[in-house]
Amino acid sequence: MHLTELVEGLGVADVVDAMTMQYAQRAHIIELSSPDPSRVLVGPAVTISFLPVRADLMDPQKHSLGPAIYRAIADRDPAGAVLVMAANGYHTTSLGGGTKLSRVENLGMAGILTDGMLRDFDEIRTYNFATYCHGETVRAGGNEIQPYLADVPVVVAGVTVVPGDVIFAKGSTAVVLPAADAEAILTTARVVMTKMDQAKDSIRGEDPRAVLRHGSGEI
Repeated sequence: MHLTELVEGLGVADVVDAMTMQYAQRAHIIELSSPDPSRVLVGPAVTISFLPVRADLMDPQKHSLGPAIYRAIADRDPAGAVLVMAANGYHTTSLGGGTKLSRVENLGMAGILTDGMLRDFDEIRTYNFATYCHGETVRAGGNEIQPYLADVPVVVAGVTVVPGDVIFAKGSTAVVLPAADAEAILTTARVVMTKMDQAKDSIRGEDPRAVLRHGSGEI
C-alpha cells in the first residue's frame, strides 16, 4: 500500500503512540510551522546537514543548496521523497527560500522538513509540495551556515533521521519512522485510532455520578 494511503485520516499522535509500542526512542517533532499546515507530508527522507560557514572547508560550487540537494538524491529516487535539512542549532537562520527550493518542485519531491527557518512562505505555498519548518524569516542565511554533508544521518529537533526513514508531518508536528517498520507502525496506528474512537463513544455515554463513585478507568 502507498504511504499516502497508509496515513489517510491518521493524526501524528496516533502514529507516535504506535511507534512507542515498538521503540522507546524519541521520534516526534513539535512546534513546526508551515506555509500551508493543511497539507500532509509523507515520504522517505533524503538528508542534508548544515554547518556554520568555514571558508577553508566549503567550496561554494559544492557546499550550496542546489548541489547539496542533488548529492542527497544521487543514489535515490527523488519522486515522493522528503528533503530533511538539519540546522544543527541554527534554528532561527534561513536554510533556503522560494527560488532555491523550487528544485524540490522540479524533482517531484513530497516536500521539506527542517528545524531551521525558511524564507518566502507565499512563494513556497504556490508549489505542490508540503513544507514544515521552524518558522518563516526574511534574511538570507548563507553567510552563517551552508550545506556541508548530504545523504547522511542527521539530527532534526532532537530526533535522528537516517536517509530512507519515513517522515509523516501534519498540522504542527511530525514523526520519524524506521523504513523497515513504517508500514507495520502505520497499520498499528490505525488500530490505535479506532480504539480511541471507540473510547470516545464510551465516554459519550458516561454517567458523571457513577464515574465519581467508582472511577472511570480512564484512557
